[in-house]
Amino acid sequence: MIHETALVQTSKIGTTTNVWQFVVILPNAEIGNNGNICSHCFIENEVTIGNDVTIKCGVQIWDGITIKDHVFIGPNVTFTNDLYPRSKKYADEWAKTIIETGASLGANATIMAGITIGAFAMVGAGSVVTKDVSPYTLWYGNPAKHKGYVTKDGEILDLHLRSKEEQQYVLVDDEPVLKD
Repeated sequence: MIHETALVQTSKIGTTTNVWQFVVILPNAEIGNNGNICSHCFIENEVTIGNDVTIKCGVQIWDGITIKDHVFIGPNVTFTNDLYPRSKKYADEWAKTIIETGASLGANATIMAGITIGAFAMVGAGSVVTKDVSPYTLWYGNPAKHKGYVTKDGEILDLHLRSKEEQQYVLVDDEPVLKD
């Protein structure tokens, strides 16, 4: 479903992706299936968005950004693609920012150019992320800092890999798994 007020210029968009009011998507953007792009979003040309991605209202996704499958982008998340912006001066190449599979970015988070947010990581609302975020980790603050871990199902663990119920987890290939 593409809302009648949306301006979708790309033909590379999944048939089951919903695009809501006042969205602009430029011609070379690639967007997967079963996504949800909420109102007032802008998606530039050199952008790849995977399957099952939710992009809430007010997000701009600039050239050089890749968003993989099953990612949640909260309302008004801000991406950048130029570390040294100047008016009327354009980069020869845009910084590459990658949001890995299953990651979640909270409302109003700012993601600096050229970093990677790891698989299933979670960034808290209002955070300013200035460096790479490891898979399955929880980051928040300004600047964002590592504050805990996150399971694939979204359960929050402390820095010692304990759940709120005091269950102990261990890392196996970066993923927290319940200790036997």
